[in-house]
Amino acid sequence: MKVVIAGAGAVGTHLSKLLSREHLDCVLIDADDERLSGMSDYDVMTYQASPTSINALKEAGVTNADLFVGVTPEESINMNACILAHALGAKKTVARIDNYENLSPDLQPFFKDLGIDSLIYPEVLAAIDITNGLKLSWVRQRWDVHNGALVLLGIKLRESAEILNQPLRDLCGPDDPYHVVSIKRGGDTIIPSGMDELHVNDLVYIMTTKEYIPYIRKIVGKEHYADVKNVIIMGGGKTAVRAALAIPNYMNVKIIEKDIQRCERLNELLEQDETMVIHGDGRDLGLLEEEGIRNTQAFVALTGNAETNILACLTAKKLGVRKTVALVENLDYVSMAESLDIGTIINKKTIAASHIFQMLLDADVDNLRSLMLVDAEVAEFTAAEGSKVTRKPVKDLGLPFGTTIGGLVRNGVGMLVNGNSQIQAGDSVMVFCHETKLKNVETFFKKNTIW
Repeated sequence: MKVVIAGAGAVGTHLSKLLSREHLDCVLIDADDERLSGMSDYDVMTYQASPTSINALKEAGVTNADLFVGVTPEESINMNACILAHALGAKKTVARIDNYENLSPDLQPFFKDLGIDSLIYPEVLAAIDITNGLKLSWVRQRWDVHNGALVLLGIKLRESAEILNQPLRDLCGPDDPYHVVSIKRGGDTIIPSGMDELHVNDLVYIMTTKEYIPYIRKIVGKEHYADVKNVIIMGGGKTAVRAALAIPNYMNVKIIEKDIQRCERLNELLEQDETMVIHGDGRDLGLLEEEGIRNTQAFVALTGNAETNILACLTAKKLGVRKTVALVENLDYVSMAESLDIGTIINKKTIAASHIFQMLLDADVDNLRSLMLVDAEVAEFTAAEGSKVTRKPVKDLGLPFGTTIGGLVRNGVGMLVNGNSQIQAGDSVMVFCHETKLKNVETFFKKNTIW
């Protein structure tokens, strides 16, 4: 499988590294040789050229590419490059955009006719993650599958949790309403067995169904966490706008932005919304006190500077805010932010790269997410008729090491999976993968696989 990526920025380089890990044939194009130099340690071919040069696209192998990805900082370059790549023979194309209007469903056939199969707006994807996190103040990460038929929750365990220091086989057996799919302890990721235990300060990922979320809240000792009603957002960029528009109406939102002209633009963009825009520096303690930080349940730092966002969240925590969210675009800072107990960490490039990567899988994959903190992916595979995953109970499938199935959705109903579960054709199955290639896992779900 061959992939050509235009743009060696944050999204393009992260996606290239992900493809390198899967041993896929990947070519990365950028006009700036300096940005390409950082890829020398990866199995990725680099090519210095303009992404809209027809000769360059041909030499990069676009004519037989399975996927062409345009993720330069310029929307127009990405679109033009995709149109050219399609005309030259690329089977699928995806363009990164920064104009929200282009995501309108009515425009999708138009772009399809031009040769652009999919559009991706990282700020919108990040805003969805932020909003999901705010709905449950006590979780680090939340991912809904099939409108909540299944829910994946990332939770930091404290001393108040009821499920500490007990073998998992005694906590979540076949009839219990949750499944622990991963544990992050220090710098290690654990795919747990029945003998493993949960400890204080573990970051645990739990699969459950929507009706049991209150039960999960109880057993992890988070009932005393106040639900989010008041939110302060620091930084008024595109992600902040998309988040403010997506946050539920029962939450009161304030955006603090230090650029006066941007404040005026925010008021125009949010004029139909009840978001309050405040001119000032979100690091100013006096301003935060004046704007009611001590009566705020969530603080979201979305400036373009990771250090600023991390420090601002630490300040908010000291002022009593329980729920903090930091945009951390530099992956080198992610582990530091997690060790400082920042809370929810948002990284647009990993979100965008996961969204693009799922297009490369041959099996029917409806969703794919990278979990940065545990160096793992969660994929939603649909089991094909006659696929290997439908032929034996889960315990006899021989799934690759580092793989576990958290649950499935059948006819719209979510259910958890144990070793005796029998997956059926058409089931949407949640697969958690750590230190294993998704390409190795997808073979279990493909149609007419010969074994």
